[in-house]
Order: sequence, then C-alpha cells, then structure tokens
Amino acid sequence: MRKTIEWEPTGVCSKKMIITIQDDVIAKVQIIGGCPGNTIGLSKLCEGRKIEEVIQLLKGIPCGARKTSCPDQLAIALEKVTNKQEI
Repeated sequence: MRKTIEWEPTGVCSKKMIITIQDDVIAKVQIIGGCPGNTIGLSKLCEGRKIEEVIQLLKGIPCGARKTSCPDQLAIALEKVTNKQEI
C-alpha cells in the first residue's frame, strides 16, 4: 500500500517534510526549507530503505546546539507512522 504523509518539523530550519511510503519502504522524501545540500542528500539516502532502518540511523542526531535536526525530525515522523499515530 502506498501512502504520502506530511510532517511539520519543529526546532529545525526545514518547514515541511513530504514522505511517500510503499509498504514499509520509503519511496520518496521531499524536505522543504533547510540547507538544500543536506536535505537533498538526506532524501536520497533514505529513499529505497526500510522505515525501521532509517529510524535507527537518524534518531537522536542533533544539529549544532539544537537537540534535534532534520534527520531526527524525519525519524520522529517515521516513528509516528509505524506506531499509527496521527501526524
């Protein structure tokens, strides 16, 4: 089953994450706002990977003095999806 979700991250420069999931694999990630090179790179590295693998890789990554980051926010969104919480 294919579904697309939208996530509004908090505590980071990016404004929105649009994540398309096919079964338990990330098909596409679009990050609006933030540092273009980093967000495009993050998107490309996540596409084609299983959700659980991406969560394990990205969860808890800080950005400078911030306690969260775009990768961490993506992991949080994916956790909510896997736990069937509303986002």
